[in-house]
Amino acid sequence: MPPPVHVEALVPHRPPMLLVDEIVERSPTHIVCRKAFRADEFFVQGHFPGQPIVPGVILCECALQAGAALVAGLPREAVDPAALPVATRIDGVRLKQMVRPGDTVEIQVELVDSVSSAYFMKAKVLLHGKPAARLEFACALVPAES
Repeated sequence: MPPPVHVEALVPHRPPMLLVDEIVERSPTHIVCRKAFRADEFFVQGHFPGQPIVPGVILCECALQAGAALVAGLPREAVDPAALPVATRIDGVRLKQMVRPGDTVEIQVELVDSVSSAYFMKAKVLLHGKPAARLEFACALVPAES
């Protein structure tokens, strides 16, 4: 069994915007990650006081970061290895259930297609095995600035 890969080794995000805690499973076409939401996360402080809910856009960002980790493991023959994965499109977002501090979600991302340095993916964010969010998205690898 290969050693675990740390998220920070694959994505450029860092706290407080690193929204993937661990990689559970990874292949060239899919990745499964987890995120445990804490009560002290900056985005739940005002969303909503006394009734904190993880914003849907944060669930989408979890999927985008998991997708970035998936793409980071693919061969990059013609691309700068320091290139940044940048979201270029998000489609068909469906928010199915509320996620609250104390909840742990599983993020499943599948690579659907790639063209040059553009990658097209679909994602599910699951809470207790049921969809909390679904979306399709694309990202491109953009050369890092010097």
